[in-house]
Amino acid sequence: MASKDSYEEAAEIYRKAKITGTVGFGRKAAVIVVDLSCGFTQPRYMLGTDLSEVVRQTRRLLDAARGKGLPIFFTTVAYRADMSDAGVWRDKFPSLDTLIEGTREVEIDERLGRLPSETTLVKKYPSAFFGTPLTSQLVSMGVDTLIITGATTSGCVRATVVDSLQHGFRTIVPEECVGDRAEAPHRANLFDMGTKYADVMPVEEVLAKVREM
Repeated sequence: MASKDSYEEAAEIYRKAKITGTVGFGRKAAVIVVDLSCGFTQPRYMLGTDLSEVVRQTRRLLDAARGKGLPIFFTTVAYRADMSDAGVWRDKFPSLDTLIEGTREVEIDERLGRLPSETTLVKKYPSAFFGTPLTSQLVSMGVDTLIITGATTSGCVRATVVDSLQHGFRTIVPEECVGDRAEAPHRANLFDMGTKYADVMPVEEVLAKVREM
C-alpha cells in the first residue's frame, strides 16, 4: 500500500502540472449505486467482502436523495446460466460465473431499501454506461451531475466515473460510499479519480449539498 508521503509527493507533482480543478454540483443531480448487490457486499460469497459501512453510508445518502426527489439508479452484474453474454471479461475474471441471473448474488442488498420506482440496470461489463440505457435516461431527466457510489472502487466504480466524465456529467464520489476488497487499490483509485475525473468528497459534504437541492 502506498504511504501517505507517496500520495503527498504525487499530489505535488499533479499540482505543478496544474491538475487541480474541481467540477462541483450542477443544477440537477442523480445517484448511481454501482453493484451493491449481495454477491459483492456480503463476505459469504466468492466475490464478496464486508461492505456494511459502505452500505450504511450509501443508505444515508439515498434517504436524503429520496427526500429531495432525486433520480436513483442501481446497477447489478448478471449473466445467463451458460455465460454466453459474458464475453472475454470472463477469461480475465473467471469468478464472474457466480453472478447468474435470478440468484441471490445479483440481488441489490436489501439494506439499501430500493424502492419499486427506482431503476435497476443489468450490466455485463464494468461501466454502468456500457450497454445500458443510462445516458439517455439521465439526459431525458435533465440531469447534469452524478453522485456515484458502490463497488468496487478500483473496478466498476472507477469505470463508471470515467465514463460519467466522458459523457459530460459533473461527477461526485462520496468517499465513504465506495468500497473495495483491498485497501491499497481502494485508496489508490480514490486518489486518482479525485485528481483527474471527479470530486471525491466526504459524505457529510455531499449530504449537505443534497439537502440544499
